[in-house]
Amino acid sequence: MKQKLIALDLDGTTLNNQSLLSDRTKNVLARLQKDNHLVMIATGRPYRNSKEFYETLKMTTPLVNFNGALCHNPTDSSWSNYYHKTLNKDFAMDLIEQREEMGIDFICIEGKNKLFASTATLPSNEYFPKNLLATQITSKDTLSENPTSMNVFSDERNLEAIRDRILARYGNSIEIRTWGGTMPCLEIVSAGVQKALGVEVVANNYGVKREDILAFGDEDNDMEMIRYAGHGVVMQNGITALKKIADDVTTHTNHDDGLAIYLEKYFCL
Repeated sequence: MKQKLIALDLDGTTLNNQSLLSDRTKNVLARLQKDNHLVMIATGRPYRNSKEFYETLKMTTPLVNFNGALCHNPTDSSWSNYYHKTLNKDFAMDLIEQREEMGIDFICIEGKNKLFASTATLPSNEYFPKNLLATQITSKDTLSENPTSMNVFSDERNLEAIRDRILARYGNSIEIRTWGGTMPCLEIVSAGVQKALGVEVVANNYGVKREDILAFGDEDNDMEMIRYAGHGVVMQNGITALKKIADDVTTHTNHDDGLAIYLEKYFCL
């Protein structure tokens, strides 16, 4: 079969409900790489929370983090197509100042290699490993760099209303995506940033045509990537809006090896 570029979301797609790679998934992805197909990760996660899976799968392809705000190759620090799109520090500080009025519990601010937060105490969750320390934002001077992304945390039932309030105040200068996983939140990135941006850069790097791109996802933040790919596949557990634009839907959920089963059938493994 002609070489394909396979772009994978992590949470709710490649990982099971315990945020782990199943043996079946690891074996299928290893086989595809051995057969000269290109397998890449395109995730809303920062690199610190996706590095483990990248290394376990023995990838050498570029990696898309922060829903497309960062595209880099962990195995090649001089990769020529590297990009990093950031938010403005003033916007970040203003949103922190508006936090209580907007009903936000706390805000996590991701730099490329550093984490900032509106609180001194991060929750115990796989999104925030136990050994991860954040610099608490106490003034404009504390935030030493333009943020790559901002994650807004509150009760899941309040997120839609908070999203509306943020968009009403800041308009088209930002993109807001839903980050699923075990700790749902809103992720804010610079306007124009989305996963398809990174996937396109990687495809062009390898000379892969759009028709030879497969993309797998389950959430709102996968929308453009699923639409962009020549063959966009949504997980059985994916949101309805995403299924409506997909080329196909898996027969099994992420927790039941839906990705692996689909790839086995598609590539006749």
